[in-house]
Amino acid sequence: MNIGGKHYTTIWLDGSDPETVKIIDQRALPFRLVIEDLRTVEEACAAIRDMHLRGAPLIGVAGAFGMYLALLRSPRGREAAALEEAAAALVATRPTAVNLAFAVSRVRAALGSRAARGEMIAAALAEARRIRRDEIDFCRRIGEYGVTLIEKTAVRKPREPVNILTHCNAGWLACVDYGTATAPIYRAHDRGIPVHVWVDETRPRNQGARLTAYELGEHGVPHTVIVDNAGGHLMQHGRVDMVIVGSDRTTAAGDVCNKIGTYLKALAAKDNGVPFFAALPSSTIDFSIRDGVKEIEVEERSQDEVRYIEGFHGEAIVSTRVTPERSPAANPGFDVTPARLVTGIITERGVAEASEAGLRKLFPEAKGYKD
Repeated sequence: MNIGGKHYTTIWLDGSDPETVKIIDQRALPFRLVIEDLRTVEEACAAIRDMHLRGAPLIGVAGAFGMYLALLRSPRGREAAALEEAAAALVATRPTAVNLAFAVSRVRAALGSRAARGEMIAAALAEARRIRRDEIDFCRRIGEYGVTLIEKTAVRKPREPVNILTHCNAGWLACVDYGTATAPIYRAHDRGIPVHVWVDETRPRNQGARLTAYELGEHGVPHTVIVDNAGGHLMQHGRVDMVIVGSDRTTAAGDVCNKIGTYLKALAAKDNGVPFFAALPSSTIDFSIRDGVKEIEVEERSQDEVRYIEGFHGEAIVSTRVTPERSPAANPGFDVTPARLVTGIITERGVAEASEAGLRKLFPEAKGYKD
């Protein structure tokens, strides 16, 4: 997608140095565009854990490149051990998003029984690139299927914009390109369908206000930033036509785990008859579990993300405490929206009913169901 009229992706291999992976450091957005180099698996782990990059699809791609970097820097004769250590370290960085473990497993499987160092490195790089290409293609196809939902709504309200509410950042910055929840929005905008996006600020890290608003603005999509608790009010007054969110892990039964606050948006949407969609690639579906509330490990992040807020002052990004000094804070990173509140799941193969039968229909080859 675009920044200043130039096409970017969020992660890529350095064209002049194939031993360096480049990423957009999202901590600096929207105030500065910072490109960061990753040369070791430790740097890849830190980038994932400390949210230099974030978003389930992007985390998976970064994990795949992390495995490649681990092999590159491994001592000769210790390639297999280094690979196992890297896999464990990478998966431990962010426990909720299933894409990370999925991508790491794909790289390990791609190596097969190869023992020669050069062959292992080449296979790991090839698979990391393949995973990156897959995620780009999945998001592009999510846009193609999802835009039909926007088109149907546009037909019912000619000459008026379709108002879409989204939560957190499920745009191209959370993926590699296109995004998940934003892919249908970009496709509609590029086709000339009038759209307007309500952007939840998404406390505590403000990924909506900082990232979603930034990328929508760079692409020229009309949008308005709102406080997290405004969504229900807007729905009550008929100012939201649909909700589209992303997902960090979706169960075989259609429960959607996403950024904290998503569940409340789904409840408000249900109460007001507003369609609620989750857009996600198949790499985000965990076919081994059914009950998201009971089976998904929700990451508990630092209380300082709640106690402090970042902003731009002068030429620096500054952090300011917004709570009493001695007040503790809780910071669950995600919540689970039960399938009964989800109108449909937009995937690279079409729009599925949020149920095991609906997902199985689109992905009959998927393994891991507890039959």
